[in-house]
Amino acid sequence: MSPGARLAELVPGLGHVSLGRAPTPVRPLDLGFAPEVWLKDESVFGDGAWGGNKVRKLEWIIPEAQRRGVRTLFTVGGIGTHWGLACALYGREHGLRTVLGLVDQPEDDHVRDQLARLSASGAELHRYPSTRRLKLAAPWLLLRHRPWYLPAGGSNAFGTLAYVDVAPEIAAQVASGDLPEPATVVVPVGSGGTVTGLTLGLRIAGLRTRVLGAVVNDMLRLDAASMARLSRRTADLLRDRGLSDVPDLGAADFDLRPDWLGETYGDPTPASLAEVAAAREAGLTLEPVYTGKSLAAIRELGNALEGPVLWLNTHGPR
Repeated sequence: MSPGARLAELVPGLGHVSLGRAPTPVRPLDLGFAPEVWLKDESVFGDGAWGGNKVRKLEWIIPEAQRRGVRTLFTVGGIGTHWGLACALYGREHGLRTVLGLVDQPEDDHVRDQLARLSASGAELHRYPSTRRLKLAAPWLLLRHRPWYLPAGGSNAFGTLAYVDVAPEIAAQVASGDLPEPATVVVPVGSGGTVTGLTLGLRIAGLRTRVLGAVVNDMLRLDAASMARLSRRTADLLRDRGLSDVPDLGAADFDLRPDWLGETYGDPTPASLAEVAAAREAGLTLEPVYTGKSLAAIRELGNALEGPVLWLNTHGPR
């Protein structure tokens, strides 16, 4: 895949709808890190009422839902889910109803604000005290609504295409001199689609860049073997729709680390709160569960992290 060649052009058998403007900007990020760090600001992606990496996934999920003839999307997440909000808002714009199964998580002002946004989104909300209770209720919800079920974070093969598609965007920014070729890309891992798509896409795009995923969710299995399986499903989809020379990745191709998770999903850590505060001084609006923790990973690893480092700001409030 040549720099800048996008999946929608290369694989016309894949449906795609434009929900934001690309490429998203890149610039140096000067927050006192030991390695050289660059920012790719995914927060600006999305033309609707929410932005960030979840909107990229919906560019591939919405047309597939329409192709299947479904009218309802059913997906899951915590009560502060960004994915669930993006799904509800953009799905509604494209004639799709959203049903959300929500699991309690530690509450702070950010989560309470997000829950209020979810309540106002038009989605049908079902709230449960634990993942186990949600799993018990899921068969009833599926029978009642007959939806297309989307896993947490939209991280199925179609959602993962989003960051396969971002890899040639990064390659084009390197080729044009906007960005040095990163030795490492750092992203938070809440469901796996972003880290898996990038890892596969960078290989297809011919970059030597490695991807480090800071795991922020202990409610899902997010290890190298799981990401390798998601990568294989995504690669199979690409081949089925007409793209040749798609590599097969294994567990050894993924670097996933839970060191900055804290006690549980949704629980801010002192390090993540400190990164949110530092970023605020630099004009970036972050949150302490995903973006704050992935920045904390860069800070703690320091020169042990091979640079230049490219960090993706995946948070997209409006």
